[in-house]
Amino acid sequence: MIDSLKTFLAVAASGNFSEVARQQDVAVSSVTRKVDALEAELGTPLFHRSSRRIHLTDAGEQFVPRARTILSEIAAARDALHQQDDLPRGPLTVAAPTVFGRRHVVPAVASFMHQYPGVEVDLHLSDQVIDLAEQGVDVAIRIGVLPDSDLQATLLAPVRLVTCASPAYLARAGRPASPMDLLQHECISVATPPAPSFIWRYAGVNRNQPLAVRGRFRTDDKDGMLQAALGGLGVLHIATWVVSDHLRDGSLVALFPHELTAPPADGLPGIHAVRAPGRGRSQRARLFMAHLRAAIGEPAWWDQVPAQVADEAGQGLAVPA
Repeated sequence: MIDSLKTFLAVAASGNFSEVARQQDVAVSSVTRKVDALEAELGTPLFHRSSRRIHLTDAGEQFVPRARTILSEIAAARDALHQQDDLPRGPLTVAAPTVFGRRHVVPAVASFMHQYPGVEVDLHLSDQVIDLAEQGVDVAIRIGVLPDSDLQATLLAPVRLVTCASPAYLARAGRPASPMDLLQHECISVATPPAPSFIWRYAGVNRNQPLAVRGRFRTDDKDGMLQAALGGLGVLHIATWVVSDHLRDGSLVALFPHELTAPPADGLPGIHAVRAPGRGRSQRARLFMAHLRAAIGEPAWWDQVPAQVADEAGQGLAVPA
C-alpha cells in the first residue's frame, strides 16, 4: 500500500509512467501495476489515460492531499518508534540553492550520514523557493532576507561580499585603487536586472548607492560569473562563499581587502537553515541543522581571511572610502 501511494504521487507529479519508472529504476509495467492495484483498492480510477497523456481524474485530484497525509502519518509513526533508539534513523529531505548546495551542503550531508549511518538523505538542489510542507521538505537553505513565517530558522552565516579579479585581468587592465575606479573597468554583472541593491555598493562611496558599473559579460549564474572572472573577463563582486578557495590559491585577487576584515555591511542578506514545525522528522532536522552550523563554523570557514589579505588590509591598501 505504501509503495502504491508513493508511486501514485510520483505519477501525479510527473504525468508520465515512463518517467516514474526511470526514476525508480523499474519496468513501466511495475509502475502501472501499483497504480492499478491502488485504483482497485479504492474502487475508482485515479487517472485518465490516453496514448498522448495522463492526467488526474476528479477523484485523483481529491486523493492527492489525502495520500500525502497518509504517508506523512505513517512516517511520523515510524519516527516515533525510531526515536526510542539513541541514534536517529530514517529519511531526511533537504533542499538548497544549486551552487551553495554543491559547494557547502553536499560535504555536510556526507559527514552527517557518516555520523548517523541510519539516516537516509534526499537532497534537492534548485534556486526556486519551495513550500516546505507542500513538497515534504524537512530542512531548506535560504539565502536572503527571511519573510515573516512560522518556519523555524537557524542563521548559518551572514553574507559577506568581496570585489575580485584574476591576475591576468589586472595585468591587462590595471588594479583599481578605489571602488569609483570600477566605473572604468569591465565588471561582470547579472543579466536580468535589476541587480540586488547591495551589489556594487560600498560604504561612503557614491552616497552609499550602487555604482553603475558596466561590462561586456553578464549572466544570472554564480558559477558562470566565477568562471568568467577566472577567465579574465572582468571584475566580480560576489559572496565570499563562492570565491574563497580562489582567493586562497591566488587565482583571484581581492581588490579591496578591507571588505574581508570589516564587519559585514548592514542590509546584506543572511544564509539560514529553516524547517517547518510539527513534522515527524523534527529530531533529524534539528540534528542536521546543528551539524551544518558546526561544519560551516563561526565565522564561516569561507570568511577566514588569508594572511596576505589581512596584511594588505592592515596596511590600508585599497580600503573603500
